Amino acid sequence: MISLLGLAGQSLKNRRATALLSLLTVTIAVVLLLGVEKVRTQAKASFANTISNTDLIVGARSGPINLLLYSVFRIGNATNNIGWESYQRLREHSDVSWTIPISLGDSHRGFRVVGTSNDYFDHYQYGQKQPLAFRQGSQFSSLFDTVIGAQVAKELGYKMGDSLIIAHGLADKSFNQHDNLPFTVTGILAPTGTPVDRSVHVSLEAIEAIHVGWESGARLGQGLTQDQAQQRELQPEQLTAVMVGLNSKIKTFAVQRWVNTYPREPLTAIMPGIALHELWGMMRVGEQALLVIAGFVAVAGLLGMLSSLLTSLNERRREMAILRAMGARPLHIILLLVSEAVAITVAGIVFGVLLLYGGLELAQPYILSEFGLFLPLNWPSSYELSLMAGVLIAGFIVGLIPAWRAYRQALADGMTIKV
Repeated sequence: MISLLGLAGQSLKNRRATALLSLLTVTIAVVLLLGVEKVRTQAKASFANTISNTDLIVGARSGPINLLLYSVFRIGNATNNIGWESYQRLREHSDVSWTIPISLGDSHRGFRVVGTSNDYFDHYQYGQKQPLAFRQGSQFSSLFDTVIGAQVAKELGYKMGDSLIIAHGLADKSFNQHDNLPFTVTGILAPTGTPVDRSVHVSLEAIEAIHVGWESGARLGQGLTQDQAQQRELQPEQLTAVMVGLNSKIKTFAVQRWVNTYPREPLTAIMPGIALHELWGMMRVGEQALLVIAGFVAVAGLLGMLSSLLTSLNERRREMAILRAMGARPLHIILLLVSEAVAITVAGIVFGVLLLYGGLELAQPYILSEFGLFLPLNWPSSYELSLMAGVLIAGFIVGLIPAWRAYRQALADGMTIKV
């Protein structure tokens, strides 16, 4: 066996150009296969960790997916709003530790505006219970301060002290802008990889101030000046949703039932973790598509190696015949060709893993800042190990095909010169 492996090594060395091409094909296939798998798993984890350590999300009566979409992902609109009095009663509930009020409906140059309080920056968490961090600036300190997400600052080129104007509704047109009350950027959040990055945050009182003189989406009266707004006592009348943290996780179902049976107005309380799981289930088609792409990548790489082996086999017919003439049995020929294919596959897996992790080491900061996707450099998971084992088994099977062809070739076939 040792002499057979040495012979396989010498054979690969003599055909180094073809062997290197086969090795490169398998390496690229492994990099893409494991890379797609890492992106798939981390995208799922990032999706599931969009909001963390929030026990309940409360909104007007609607389905859990719809409530999750507009309150967390800023997609769509609420069917109705929550009265301020109902919010106060929820906040004063004995089992409630903190609340984050949210008011939606306005926008700025394609980005959703979130009316909230400083509790948002104190209690909102994502990922593995990671709090929001400021890259620059701080929370609201005056009425017309705004804190913008990392993606907003990057795409629009905003920096500290810049002014921006909020538009009424989702269409940013000149006729629906609240241009009488501009906001000043006083804080820029660090990237989170969540919809927070694409949000413009202002205070609830500022939301009330800019809508004075507006009715049903139209400007009907004279709006406030900044001085008038500063002197006026502003209090929201309605909210879009409320994020709730409880004193004890054990009380989650009790508080959820209290909200769902609230007598003053129809409300819905959802557990974000369960709703996120349901939403990802609806998006399973995309996950399966990534798996199919990864499978095709691996198959393409192995077919490339098979093509290379079959091509080289035609060039090695005389070599096989000489080995047979020197006493090599058909089994020896099969083992020789299979061991070459396995050696190329093992080397391709090793180089593929090294190339993938080396690339991740270099590209990790860029991927995190550009796409908000954190790809950790951890040990391959059991599923990734099974993928590599599958590639190895497939490489063994691929090696059997040229070996079988060599086995069927007659000794005289290799010794005859064909013109």
